[in-house]
Amino acid sequence: MLEPEILSEIAAIVGPEHVLTSPEDIFLYQYDASMDFAMPDAVALPGSGREVAELVKLANRHSIPFTARGAGTNLSGGSVASRGGLVISLGRLNRILEIDIPNQRMVVEPGVFNLDVQKALAPYGYLYAPDPASQKVSTLGGNVGENAGGPHCLKYGVTTNHVLGLEVVLPNGDTVELGGKALDTPGYDLVGLFVGSEGTLGIVTKLILRIMRQPEAIKTMLVVFESLEAAGQAVSDIIAAGVIPATLEMMDNVIIRAIEKTFKAGYPLDAEAVLIIEVDGLKDDQDRLAEEIMQICYRAGATSVSVARSPEERDQLWAGRRGAFGAVGSIKPNYLVCDGTVPRTMLPGILKRVAQIGQKHDVLIGNVFHAGDGNLHPLILFDARDSNETGRVRAAALEILEACVEAGGTITGEHGVGLEKLAGMPLIFSAADLEAMRKVKQAFDPAGLANPDKVLPAVNGLTSTLRT
Repeated sequence: MLEPEILSEIAAIVGPEHVLTSPEDIFLYQYDASMDFAMPDAVALPGSGREVAELVKLANRHSIPFTARGAGTNLSGGSVASRGGLVISLGRLNRILEIDIPNQRMVVEPGVFNLDVQKALAPYGYLYAPDPASQKVSTLGGNVGENAGGPHCLKYGVTTNHVLGLEVVLPNGDTVELGGKALDTPGYDLVGLFVGSEGTLGIVTKLILRIMRQPEAIKTMLVVFESLEAAGQAVSDIIAAGVIPATLEMMDNVIIRAIEKTFKAGYPLDAEAVLIIEVDGLKDDQDRLAEEIMQICYRAGATSVSVARSPEERDQLWAGRRGAFGAVGSIKPNYLVCDGTVPRTMLPGILKRVAQIGQKHDVLIGNVFHAGDGNLHPLILFDARDSNETGRVRAAALEILEACVEAGGTITGEHGVGLEKLAGMPLIFSAADLEAMRKVKQAFDPAGLANPDKVLPAVNGLTSTLRT
């Protein structure tokens, strides 16, 4: 509970109407899209980078933990205020500040939704390549915090490949400019350090993005398989042939049925797996690439390949994929999404292992993921009101991550570590590795107030500090 005097100071910075303290209001800020919950003591909604800096300085003066928050769509507990304190909600910093077509740059604030960036660029014939499936509701600040990817990351890369500069409020309240519109700025690559740091090193208040021309032509295919293993083999074979599609997305039968029940995207209900494969680029090259991919898929065991004949059909196919996470609510009220990544050649084996883990723990798992870069998203479906089932879900999730590491992969591809995957960090990092990261955290945040308890496990094991 924050003292009335502190709340008055917060109100003086952002205005009384932009401070939330009632249980009814702050209840909505106790969770994100993960399984973790914790009540903040107050929520402030600044309207400028200057106000963010003043809030952080206030938090330092009073030793208050603070957590930056965008739309709350984080999938690993990264925006949960684990020690209470102050949530700094950046939803009012939602302006597109500049669209610089000649230099292929864009400047935005962190509260801008990813899809709004795409809509703003479309009339110019441009796009911003990272496109997470949550783009309708996820903000650019959150995309930076988690180094988000999306279906097109196979060909175009993830957020870190498209962010050139940042304005950041450091944990002591200082505001710094990192990177810029020009390439290869001198000094340490602090932009690269901050992208993916999950708000533990500071709060981003402005972003300089790399934008690019829309491709001349796009061809979208739906490929149907009788087994997950065959679909996984096709993914590996396509890349091995030297063909790099714009997207390679996979869904299994559990997800297909949920989507068709909710969206009617046109996926066949009897398919064990489907791939959405998209090629883009010069118009003259599309038919050749599509034909090559079709032949590879048929050799791997595809039963049919269909091509979207219009933008409307393409949008329908993608509506199903982008709505997959929401669609599983028709099966169970809750899900935990794993986010492990494995080498593409290991996909057939790891998909079989995920199924075995589901059977072992008696939980239902649906698979929908960025197959092209081996980024798995097994959705473990459950009812949170059943504590026994919830325990089995957590055990299955950790075992899936362990299997990914054993296959030569890692514990997260784009959803971050947050609170959820702290126990998985020692699976891929040695004690010396983790200590090096702690030294970075301490250099930027010696007081440990910036989004505490995230990314790095406690030195002597994880001790829960969640305040519910």
